[in-house]
Amino acid sequence: MRKSRILAVGAVGIAAALALSACSGTGSGSSGDNNNSSSIGKVDGKGKTLTVWEMNGDLSTDTLNAINKEFTKQTGAKVKVQMQQWDGIGPKVTTALSTSTPPDVIDIGNTQVAGYAANGGLLDLTKYKSDLEQGGTWLGGLVDPATVNGKLYGVPSFAGTRAVIYNKKIWAAAGVTEAPTTYDELTADLDKVKAANASKADFSAFYLPGQNWYAGTQFVWDAGGQIATQSGKTWKGGFSSDAAQKGLNDFKKFENAYSVASARTLDTDKPDQDQVFADGKAGAILGNGWEIGSITTDNKSLTTDDLGSFPFPGTSGKNQPVMLGGSVWSIPVKSKNSQLALVWTKIASSPSIQNKYVYGVQKWIPNTVEGAKKAIEDPTLPEIQKGFFTAAQNSKSTPSSANWATIESTKAINQFFSSIASGSATPADAAKSFDATLEKTLNGN
Repeated sequence: MRKSRILAVGAVGIAAALALSACSGTGSGSSGDNNNSSSIGKVDGKGKTLTVWEMNGDLSTDTLNAINKEFTKQTGAKVKVQMQQWDGIGPKVTTALSTSTPPDVIDIGNTQVAGYAANGGLLDLTKYKSDLEQGGTWLGGLVDPATVNGKLYGVPSFAGTRAVIYNKKIWAAAGVTEAPTTYDELTADLDKVKAANASKADFSAFYLPGQNWYAGTQFVWDAGGQIATQSGKTWKGGFSSDAAQKGLNDFKKFENAYSVASARTLDTDKPDQDQVFADGKAGAILGNGWEIGSITTDNKSLTTDDLGSFPFPGTSGKNQPVMLGGSVWSIPVKSKNSQLALVWTKIASSPSIQNKYVYGVQKWIPNTVEGAKKAIEDPTLPEIQKGFFTAAQNSKSTPSSANWATIESTKAINQFFSSIASGSATPADAAKSFDATLEKTLNGN
């Protein structure tokens, strides 16, 4: 996904969490929702207009036109799409949700749902879940953060994620010509790449900054650990568990073995890991799909044929679970057209739209495991992108707490992983301290 989008959504949840108290309503219905059935069914919308807020850079005009055409065909209603900018979207959505005339459907970043749902701003879609899934298995990293206290408040739209990006030329020079599929194969390959470039003091077989908590969390999830767990309405930090401790130790061992020591206190942006990789100072990185374009721009002598991708294999014997970026469709609880909004949302998330447009036209990762698998079989999908579509099939998410944004905004989680990578704290001591921070923040204390 594009860097501008990733950076923009980080601030959304903060504004939502702080300002959502302005919203009212129970989150269980609206004046437009008088249907007690779990089936969405047919809705007569003649003479009505549905208002949809779409974020700039998400679904294309072709995709939206296809959704709207089918929606009008089914209901007779028209659609007004209002394009929104990421800058300042948090307060704007919060204000809209507190009014009596909000938009009917809103495109929301997947990890921002909890903030908007916290005080009843979004319609509870739980009873419609089966009908909305339409026989598919939604990607966990999209549906999990849209599920708050066991209730569904968002319908998956599309995803982007991270995978290993590697320089085929550098690996081939070290005698590695095929991508690894197991953790042991990965480390054996990296040992060869490391040995072949031992004379280069600033070279990383796998450049992995210590503050890269996205990567660190993958190791924890792969070992069976969790960031935090919820019992009732109470959150408990999860990094002190035996499983999480194994993951943290695996992360430290891997990072220390294959990345330069100077990166242990750094994040991915200073220096930009794409530039480090493009300059030939790294054999591999963990990056988003959009970073392929950044790399080939930073070094115009590199082409996509020189690069490869694969999901990060875990010590578990499976691919490491990944965190997804992406969007979901939510319906404001005060929408006057909630039944029409449900029809529109069902069409937007349908296999036909997902396969033909969200993937087929835009090459986003579609919202289901089945859709991602089908995309990989498409001969027109560039080889370099297949690793990302494979990785997305095993995904998780940050805790669905309205206060999670604070953890990210303070960079407490970045420093947590950096302290482990650098050795300034043991995994056990770092986890004890950070779990306390998680519990205090997520529980709003």
